[in-house]
Amino acid sequence: MINKNLVLSRNNQKPIVFDTYYDKNAKPKPLVILCHGYKGFKDWGAWDLVAEKFKDEGFFFVKFNFSHNGGTIKQPIDFPDLEAFAENNYSKELQDLEDIINYFTSEKNSFFEDIDTKNTTLIGHSRGGGIATIKASEDHRIKKLITWASVCGFGKRTSTTGNLEQWKKDGVKYVLNGRTKQKMPHNYQFYLDYKANEARLNIENCCKNLNIPHLIIHAKEDPSVSFEEAESLQLWSPNSTLVIINNSDHVFSAKHPWTENKLPEALKTVTEQTISFIK
Repeated sequence: MINKNLVLSRNNQKPIVFDTYYDKNAKPKPLVILCHGYKGFKDWGAWDLVAEKFKDEGFFFVKFNFSHNGGTIKQPIDFPDLEAFAENNYSKELQDLEDIINYFTSEKNSFFEDIDTKNTTLIGHSRGGGIATIKASEDHRIKKLITWASVCGFGKRTSTTGNLEQWKKDGVKYVLNGRTKQKMPHNYQFYLDYKANEARLNIENCCKNLNIPHLIIHAKEDPSVSFEEAESLQLWSPNSTLVIINNSDHVFSAKHPWTENKLPEALKTVTEQTISFIK
């Protein structure tokens, strides 16, 4: 059973668009939730094929768009809503993930009989790995954490990218999206939110507070998030296992759009290692 572009409505907040992949047999299945990264979305590249692998292995798999990632209900792929993108921040993403977890572990959702609500795993890619790590350190419902090509910190990325004074003065700065050629805006509130929540957003401390199994998967030649960040995560996280992917990149040899009907070898390995770890 594959359900695409379902909508989680929330009071006074932007809705969250999500997909579910599972075999409908009224047997409770481990819940696996995937968090996309910066300039990412749930339908990017080969994520659909990844989701199908988890479904076939007996999981209830959820992938979703962060509410301010720039997508909309009508157009969840790419970034038609740059005003929302400009207002995104780490706190909003953590709240989105909290609301997704609350929904799928509640008896009020229509999938309840197919979910083992006491067996939830988070997967986070890139920046989503940081968000998943923070959430896993805070939430006793999370039983396992998997980070793919994850960042090990938000501080330098938030405060040293470009001229901070200029950003404050202008109120906005722009980052070019190499694929879509859009100038992606970041309002200065992003920095203010980070500073206001700096203690909570400290990924090193969150790792040290983890008491659940943590699988770290990273490509040795990742050009976007260096392999040293994976080594830092492993150093900090007491119950962690590091899997090295050779001859690959930040997205494990996938790209968008992905037109083949099978996973690239690197991402296939990542998916298989993840499934094995959860099982």
